[in-house]
Amino acid sequence: MAVAQKKTTGRRKKALDPVRIQLKKDDTVKVISGRDNGKTGRVLDIDSARGRILVEHVGMVKRHTRPNPAKQIKGGIAERESSIAVSNVMIMCSKCGPVRIAHHMEPVAGGKTRRTRVCRKCGQALDNK
Repeated sequence: MAVAQKKTTGRRKKALDPVRIQLKKDDTVKVISGRDNGKTGRVLDIDSARGRILVEHVGMVKRHTRPNPAKQIKGGIAERESSIAVSNVMIMCSKCGPVRIAHHMEPVAGGKTRRTRVCRKCGQALDNK
């Protein structure tokens, strides 16, 4: 007679708190560690729940896709970006290069203040507005 074995479940990952990411879409960043160290690219997507970002031409992986004529998808091997940890990139300042971000409070009409991102080295505004 066979003895039924108890099925064990794998370890579950704890749901982490969302990371406060100071980067925005279309920021230019430089990869400072990992496989693509030294590459620069534009931020395409941000996932604050996992603390990861998608950078243009960084972390390229091959994706095998099956053809689907109904959706006009041509099959084959496609290359696309994979996400990388936000801690592995630094924002690029147009004067200084890769820098950390500081915040300056500017008074706006109506007694309100606006918080802008600036370069820690030279103080130049990093927001593209």
